Amino acid sequence: MSREATQVRPPLGAALAFTILALVLSLGAYVIAGLGKRGHVPVTIALYGSIFAIGYLATFFVIRRLAPLADPALFPTAGVLTGLGFAMIFRLSGGLAAEQATWVAVGLAAFGGTLLLVRDHRQLDAYTYTIGLVGIGLLLLPIVPGIGRTINGARLWVSLGPIGFQPSEIAKVLLVVFLASYLNAKKELLQVATARLGPLRLPPAKHLAPVLVAWGTSLAVLFLQRDLGASLLFFGIFVVMLWVATGRAAYVVIGVVLFAVGAGLGYLAFSHVQLRVDVWVHALDPRKVFEQGYGQVAQAQFGMATGGLVGTGLGKGSPGLIPFASTDFIFAAFGEELGLLGTTALLLLYVVVVGKGIAIALRSSDGFGKLLAAGLATIIGLQTFVIVGGVTRVIPLTGVTLPFVSYGGSSLVANFVLLALLVRVSAGPAPRRGGG
Repeated sequence: MSREATQVRPPLGAALAFTILALVLSLGAYVIAGLGKRGHVPVTIALYGSIFAIGYLATFFVIRRLAPLADPALFPTAGVLTGLGFAMIFRLSGGLAAEQATWVAVGLAAFGGTLLLVRDHRQLDAYTYTIGLVGIGLLLLPIVPGIGRTINGARLWVSLGPIGFQPSEIAKVLLVVFLASYLNAKKELLQVATARLGPLRLPPAKHLAPVLVAWGTSLAVLFLQRDLGASLLFFGIFVVMLWVATGRAAYVVIGVVLFAVGAGLGYLAFSHVQLRVDVWVHALDPRKVFEQGYGQVAQAQFGMATGGLVGTGLGKGSPGLIPFASTDFIFAAFGEELGLLGTTALLLLYVVVVGKGIAIALRSSDGFGKLLAAGLATIIGLQTFVIVGGVTRVIPLTGVTLPFVSYGGSSLVANFVLLALLVRVSAGPAPRRGGG
């Protein structure tokens, strides 16, 4: 029986209602931020309102035409996150808001373009190594002399003439596609366990090579680019996908051990990693709070404490006192102005996106689609944990963005491409011309 025959097409009214709700919440947050900050409705309401209204509704009809069986709540949930992020960025800086609105439009166009080009997610399975090589090439592109740029101690950016971007953002999506294809083809071999290490049953040594390659790649990112966040993110994604593919907890244990070894080496080798660990432990130490690196974490803690349970209200706090409030610390800005209840609601939106991704993986009828959906959901979940955990001092702070919310074009466009692939897996192949 075909997928189309077993999966019910979401009602048009429900899907449209979710999209309109996302639009109302996005524009409502933007208007409230303007009222709170300046005492009147923003004068750019017609411009930005049109961008969001046209963009969201056009995307709804693209999904309806190209992926009619898609989960109806997936895009609207990401749309609310995008709108809330834009409202906070507007509240922090009108200039950054203008750039972010442009990137929202580009991201929505990339979303539609991805659905148009990838009519069946299984077609990506035919380009395993090509996609993998392109992904690794993009990941390591910033170390190329002449085009790579070092910002805040990490070499993440590439400049090509007037254009600057972070290639690691799209690299993470490509590497998940590669891993889904590779692990789907090799999962039977990786499931074989012929050796024992205490209570753990392990596969033959030659089949552990993928784990060591992923570990080596994450160490290369850490040592060459000095980016602890990306290193943690890429290795974590690989270990989770390997576990999903094989069902063997031994890989998780090995992954945790290898990560601990890699983190230890990074701590011993790089002063900026030592600084981040020291900031994590001593951020509120009165003797250090005004030193470089400590102040931003301390300001984030003070801001969230000021917000309390319900926050000061959008536009009513002082999140501008937090360094990098529109990027690394935007969660702290929400904590100050929306309080514990608001940040909890924000995190629940991520729970919906990740939960939908896991549900899509469980429903997928093919191994590649199952691993692809699981990997894409892992990106969102793990990246959210890394940045929120860093801001709240659960783990040392690392330089990753909060998906869909933080300011930045590379991240936003890559996340919309990721979302489009999730939508495609949830919907199955696009209908043929003339189909409904």
